[in-house]
Amino acid sequence: MELFNKDHLIKLANTRMPFGKYKNRYLVDLPEPYLVWFRQKGFPEGKLGNLLKEMYEIKVNGLEELIRPLIRR
Repeated sequence: MELFNKDHLIKLANTRMPFGKYKNRYLVDLPEPYLVWFRQKGFPEGKLGNLLKEMYEIKVNGLEELIRPLIRR
């Protein structure tokens, strides 16, 4: 599963939201209710949608603290 690939996790940690109210925030810093809203309404197509789906799963399972150390600030 790609989710457990180290390079993929680093990419997930360092991806920023490209649009909307939370533009430029790291995906891990998006509020959980925002990700829940996307899940209900539909995630965007493509790579961003897949990353948002993965971040949703990480957040609802309380695992975001595993992602934060991978951010290159």
